[in-house]
Amino acid sequence: MVSLILFVFLMKYFFIMQINQLEPQAIWKNFLALNTVPRPSKKEEKVIAFMKTFGENLGLETKVDEVGNVIIKKPATAGMENRKPIVLQSHLDMVCQKNNDVDFDFDTQGIIMETDGDWVKAKGTTLGADNGMGVATIMTILESSSIAHPALEALFTIDEETGMTGAIGLKPGELHGEILLNLDTEEDDEIDIGCAGGIDVSANAKYTVVGNKGEVVKINISGLQGGHSGMDIHKGFGNANMILGRLLFVGINVHDLQLISIDGGGLRNAIPREAVAYISVKNANDFIEDAIILKNEIVNEFANVEKELKITIEPSSTDDFGIDVSDSKKIVLTLKSLHNGVFRMSPEVEGLVESSNNVARVELKEGDLKILNLSRSSVESTKLAVAEQLKAVFELADMNVVFSGSYPGWKPNPNAEIIKTMVEIYEKKFQDKPMVVACHAGLECGIIGANYPNMEMVSFGPTIRGAHSPDERVSVASVQKFWNYLQDILANIPLK
Repeated sequence: MVSLILFVFLMKYFFIMQINQLEPQAIWKNFLALNTVPRPSKKEEKVIAFMKTFGENLGLETKVDEVGNVIIKKPATAGMENRKPIVLQSHLDMVCQKNNDVDFDFDTQGIIMETDGDWVKAKGTTLGADNGMGVATIMTILESSSIAHPALEALFTIDEETGMTGAIGLKPGELHGEILLNLDTEEDDEIDIGCAGGIDVSANAKYTVVGNKGEVVKINISGLQGGHSGMDIHKGFGNANMILGRLLFVGINVHDLQLISIDGGGLRNAIPREAVAYISVKNANDFIEDAIILKNEIVNEFANVEKELKITIEPSSTDDFGIDVSDSKKIVLTLKSLHNGVFRMSPEVEGLVESSNNVARVELKEGDLKILNLSRSSVESTKLAVAEQLKAVFELADMNVVFSGSYPGWKPNPNAEIIKTMVEIYEKKFQDKPMVVACHAGLECGIIGANYPNMEMVSFGPTIRGAHSPDERVSVASVQKFWNYLQDILANIPLK
């Protein structure tokens, strides 16, 4: 037992040493420290305290507002007093996803990181580079005595990933900066100047449990990539809930299918990677034979994009009981009718998803059903259109529907002075043109801008892959590029 504990300690020490040796060391040191602090969305108490202590230990004016956002102010460095004051902004919370075979408690444990060539990743969990790299970068600016910058306010928001309640709760008058630099973009050659808004669509119903009239079958879907339900929604990745719906559809007309339980997906902003269902059918072997035909077709459909997809359909047993055949059919038809994926591409911006929906979570337990969605759009009317279409399907199935957590998109202002400055610096520094784009993710700029309409805003950051999934990773070389770029931007903020 002692030797095992020693081995675990030595492995953790080895991984820490790996990260500490990366450049720029100051950022990786802060990211490593941040990742020792549990910070799930809506459970940010520990990281709020961590960030408050960080600011106070630097002797800087530090405040925690009414909702939990942390604001740290730092005066301009010598010679930069005549530049426009800025806000550096990132969010403290992270998406918590892990592989099924990983034993990990996001509420109590720090993230275990490792290097893989140019990439830093976590061991079977999300890394928290979204938006931890932004947070660590701002920490590095705050503690530096040599980096030139105008007067700045560091804004660390909470709960960005599951409702943006930190940005929503930020009051007018808290900030005095004229330019906001959001460090939450995931391609180092992009300058984001707009983003989609979003709305949560939740449906629920209660069904009577009647007992199982047939034989129990278990369907298990795993190995999908998952990913960000905004940035990755157009890439054709498999959604475990939608695949499950297709397989269940096999049983509703011939096999007297009863649903016993469903556990599919997780967070609204993550494309579901896994789903499992227990069902009762008239004859297990007959159903499995029919379902395997469709299973093979699905695996072939996704062969090029979901190489690790695994679907098992097998006889099983359970102590739980199912709901009636007619109610089960109603639920399966609902799953088959829901829109998932791209709803509309932007007619103005080539390659930009305008609106989409992610069928994020399906749970049936002891007759209680809930289906959670996140609908996004850069156009308010189409955001509502997607949500209303979902509502119509759910109400046809006699389900209760609630809209919540609506937040606005961020309208681009391509003529903002800070954007022109950043483009000029990028072209001169890297001998290339940056991509000035709007994105389909939900950034906090639109919400903050509602209370600070005169503030110029822009978002950028290092290259991150696989955000919102256990494959999340950040490029070391990209962090170096981003860091050098940011320092030049800070030194060239426009004059007041």
